[in-house]
Amino acid sequence: MNAMNYDTVALDEAKQALVIIDQTKLPNAIEVISLTSLKEIWDAIYLLKVRGAPAIGVAAGIGIYLEALRIADTANNFDEFYQRFLKAKDYLNSSRPTAVNLSWSLNRMEQVVLQNKDKTIDEIVALLHEEAMEIRAEDIRVCRAIGEFGLTLIKDGDGLLTHCNAGKLAAIKYGTATAPMYVGQEKGYKLRIFADETRPLLQGARLTAFELQQAGFDVTLICDNMAGAVMRNGWINAVFVGCDRVAANGDVANKIGTSMVATLAKRYNIPFYVCAPTATVDMATATGNDIVIEQRKAAEITSMWYERPMAPLGVKVYNPAFDVTDNELITAIITEYGIVRAPYDEGFREIFSRKAR
Repeated sequence: MNAMNYDTVALDEAKQALVIIDQTKLPNAIEVISLTSLKEIWDAIYLLKVRGAPAIGVAAGIGIYLEALRIADTANNFDEFYQRFLKAKDYLNSSRPTAVNLSWSLNRMEQVVLQNKDKTIDEIVALLHEEAMEIRAEDIRVCRAIGEFGLTLIKDGDGLLTHCNAGKLAAIKYGTATAPMYVGQEKGYKLRIFADETRPLLQGARLTAFELQQAGFDVTLICDNMAGAVMRNGWINAVFVGCDRVAANGDVANKIGTSMVATLAKRYNIPFYVCAPTATVDMATATGNDIVIEQRKAAEITSMWYERPMAPLGVKVYNPAFDVTDNELITAIITEYGIVRAPYDEGFREIFSRKAR
């Protein structure tokens, strides 16, 4: 079985189910699961069965649509429908606080409800279905555009480093950080990819190395603490990473360890690019200091991957899921509307102006 033959996130109309590849089972098994209840979808997002900012956004859109279907069966009027919809939205939004695409998608779905309150509940649900499908289709278009812009920054034969998984498994197609790689592959580029393993959840090892290998790339897996060595060896021409939230000043929250990669890239004069759909840019967040960082369970570090615990019992553990990369370490941020360089706040205003045209 090849994971590239399956959609990361999809809607099964007949079963009224959210269908995902269970990423916690990769790379040892490709298991496609169907989720029908809101609790199952919440768990899938929290437990990283579906992960990556774009994929989470798509899953949330489909998930809240499915819940609206169920609410519509028993709601007597718009006010009752909306109050129950809002409760479901808030619940789903609590699953991952850092990834802005989650709240972005859910807020977008809520606007569909509010803008159509003069319609019947069935008509509103039909419009929610359309919006969920548009969020999914939009993700493919956005990632493709990021890939085209990103490809202008590299050349055939380059060595690229990426951290965590911002690939097809984190989106619907192309991914964000991997989009220039996939678009380059379509155009005949031969690229050498280095994937950080990404402790403690090993998304780089389990997911990025896995998907790129299955897609036919020349990919090399390295431990996180080897990034400096491969840079010093001259093997890396550029770094591409995704992100979960971008502040207005260009600070970026991404998987823990990203800021170390950026610091190393600065030391070795290697361009460090962040691939960020505009949905991930949060102009209401002034700087990275204002981004809420999700804290994960200690077991992910101490015992999750081992037959026996690999840390002393009772030791204190600090396990943030993300860190913030300061804008001064970032060469450019690549969006679907163009490449943004410092000063980022001005660049984002231009990008959003372009988007509104």
